[in-house]
Formats: sequence, C-alpha cells, structure tokens
Amino acid sequence: MSLVYQAGTLNTTALTVPNLYVQIAQPQTLGLTGAPSSKLGIVGTAGWGPVGSPVPVGGMGDYLVAFGAKQNAVTDAGLAVNIAALQGASSFVVVRVTDGTDVAASGSFGDVALQAVHTGTAGNSIVVTVSATGSGYALAVSHPVLGFASYAGHDWTTIAAAVAQDLSALITVRLPEVVPDMVSGSVTLMGGLDGAAPSVASFVGKDEIVRTGMYALRGQGCAIALLHGITDSVSYSSQAAFGLGEGTYMIASGPSYDSVTNAVSIKAASGLDSPAVKLMFGDWLWWNDDVNGMMLVSPQAFAAGILAALSPEQSSLNKALAGIVGSQKSGLTGSSATYSTAELSTLFTAGIDVICNPAPGGSYWAVRCGHNASSKAIVNGDNYTRLTNYLASSLAGGMGAYVGQVVNDTLFSDIRATLLGFLSSLLSQGILAVQNGELPYSVVCDSTNNPQTRTALGYVQADVAVRYQGINEKFVVNLQGGTSVTVTSGGGSV
Repeated sequence: MSLVYQAGTLNTTALTVPNLYVQIAQPQTLGLTGAPSSKLGIVGTAGWGPVGSPVPVGGMGDYLVAFGAKQNAVTDAGLAVNIAALQGASSFVVVRVTDGTDVAASGSFGDVALQAVHTGTAGNSIVVTVSATGSGYALAVSHPVLGFASYAGHDWTTIAAAVAQDLSALITVRLPEVVPDMVSGSVTLMGGLDGAAPSVASFVGKDEIVRTGMYALRGQGCAIALLHGITDSVSYSSQAAFGLGEGTYMIASGPSYDSVTNAVSIKAASGLDSPAVKLMFGDWLWWNDDVNGMMLVSPQAFAAGILAALSPEQSSLNKALAGIVGSQKSGLTGSSATYSTAELSTLFTAGIDVICNPAPGGSYWAVRCGHNASSKAIVNGDNYTRLTNYLASSLAGGMGAYVGQVVNDTLFSDIRATLLGFLSSLLSQGILAVQNGELPYSVVCDSTNNPQTRTALGYVQADVAVRYQGINEKFVVNLQGGTSVTVTSGGGSV
C-alpha cells in the first residue's frame, strides 16, 4: 500500500520497507508583495464612535457612519478625513480621543433604560420608537447620520436580546428585575457630551496593554499619520520615536499665526531632528467646509493627503493642493502677500515646510519644499522617508517565511531570487530607475557574507543596497541671449 506524506515530514534516508512513498510539495512562492504605502492614520476628536480604538474607513461615507457628522473643531478627525480625501487619499485609520469627561446619551421607556453605545453629542439625535405590530412589537432606532435599525419581538426581553446580538446597534437596552409590558411610544436620547478639549497627552496616548491615542495606530500599517490640530512641541519627540519604530511618516504642525522666528526657535528647543516627522509651519489655511462654513485649519491634512495619494518615491514638493481658499499670511481677499526668499530659506534650513501660493509651477497652493524635519541633506526629503519605510515594511512583511529553513546554497539562492524579483518589480513600475546605465540595486546573500562560523550559530544575512531617485528641487536654466550670440544647432534641436 502506497503512503502519502507532506514534503519535509519523511526521512527518505531511513526507509526500510519497500513501498511507494508520495511526497506532496507545496507550491513555492519566491515573490514578495509590497506593503501598503497610502494608508493614513488620523488621531482626532469626534462626536461619536469608540474611544481609543483604530477604526478603518475608506472615505467620508464610512467616517460618518462610524463617527458621526463633522464638528466645528480644529481637532476634528472628520475634517482631516475630508481634507485628505480631497487630495486623493482613500484609506484611513481613525482613532477618536476624548478628555475622559464624555458622556453617552440616554433615555427610557418607564423602567427600561436606553443608552447610546458610544459617548458624544451625536447620540442626542438618536430616536427610539416602539410600535405595535400584528405579531408583537417593533423597536425602531434611527439617527439622521448614523443610520436606522429595527428589532422585532413579543416583549422587552426578546427585543433586548435582539439588540444585544446586533454588533452595529446604536443603543443598549437594560431591563429591570421586573420587566414591564411594552407600550407604544417614542423617546429621543439626551445628555450626550463630548467632554472638554483633550490634552496633548490624550492625543499621544499610552503604549500599554490597552493602547490609546497615537499608540492605538501601532500595527495598523499606516504609512502616514497625524495628531490633527495638535501643535504643542512637547509631542514632537514622541511622534518622532513612534514614526521611527512603526515606519510611519508623522505630519506635525506649528501653532496658528506663528512667526518664522518663533517657529525656528521652538523647533530648535524641542530637539526635533528626525526624518520620521514632517513639520509644517504654522501658517494655517482657510477651508470652506460644507457643514461648518469657513474654517481656519491646520496644514497637516493637506500635506498628509497629498503624500498618501503619491507613490513613495515622490515628493510633496510643487504638487497642487485642492480646497484651499486662503491662508493666514495671504488672507481671504486675494492678497498678494507671499513668502520672501529669505523667509523660505530660514524655514527650510531649519527643517520646516510650508504650504503657500504661488508654487514653482504657477499660481496654485502647494507644499513648498518637500522636506522632513532632519538637518541632514541626504535624508531630509519626503521621498527618503516614504521609500525607506515602504522598502523596510515590504521586507518585514514578506521575508519572515525563510526563518526556520535549513541553511544551504538553495536557501541563499531563494532569498536572492525573492529580493531581486521584488526590486525588479519596483524598477518596472518606476519606483526605482536605471541611472547611467546601471541598476539601482544589488543583493548579496551567499558564502561571502554568510561564513560557516556565522551560519553555524543560526545567522543568515542578506545585504541589500538600493539607490533612490533624486528630486529636482533647484532647477537651473542657463540663458545666453544677444545679437552677438553664436548658436550651434545639434541634431534634433529643431
């Protein structure tokens, strides 16, 4: 009788019985899939939704269902989603923060207590209606933004059980020891509170068993993240450490109506000098919100949104931004006030970026420098942070399959093939590019960097070198004109 084994479970050198042995080998995949590079994490306030929990949303439609309508607050997460989505961002993870004094709306039908499942003022618009039907009663729960749900049953006990089983229910039902009979009627929940403005510490959060604030984004795969509307420099170091550890590009901002001198001084005092953070100058922008009207908002969501919409080798420099009506410097009246070369030089030298109009390409709003907060010229570009994080996340997400395998030349070959295949795909997609006829990457994984003394201890090393594409920041055109100029036309000039 023939025997069937999974490949690797049978020691074929120790067989003693004549027979047919079939080994099933799993298809070998040497491909490596790139990590997401467009997911945007937003930590902000809201009038509804779970507190301290990361919630994935795909745009404003998903956001409204999960967190309710936008609020007139510079820290509102919905505002950030709306702005970033207008720039092209389409994948978000939102974390709601409060100061701890938020309260859930509540109401009652006699002794039956009703309560909104989340805290916040959005719960004050929840209407609960009980109506008699031919077979019992129906409990209808409605909200103009959060949606509608209906539950049927013969009494409060069965209806309360139906509500408890609905994972998307807007309310909870608490029954007294003596359950009363159902009576038709309607009640609007009241008393829901958002609480006061959360502190900077609430936005940063805690990295404990139950993570809160910024740390709730840990492990969510966010390539970019921001603490919306937070401008206190005390958070810069925490944001930088989080960004380095998670491979996340943190977008920070200075306070509104800031001055160039103060911004440079505050950054220097904070000690921020990291490619993991992009610090935007506190020249806040006017935004005409469809719910709250004209608002002065942080530049964070604009910069984060355009970066999320771009491939990781790109820079935010000179990319047109949508939805900006004006800025604090230029105002709302079409003022011609612009930044001088000296002002821009001071900001950029200090590692501070700014959104302004005009841009190098014309009269439109754009990020003016495309740099992060590092003082080192070789790593201070958006493209360095974004592409490095993308490569590292991609390798971390796919190369772990080789751990636990036997070390030999076949393993070295498989590792090289996987890495070279991935880098080749980046080359074909334009994320990497040939320069001077040379490939922009190399991979070494063989006996030269894996001597037996190391492999005997369980170590295997792959050395990967990747050359990024530069960004054209200072474009120089040399013009010589005049009647005495001699022009020599080369092939293809005309």
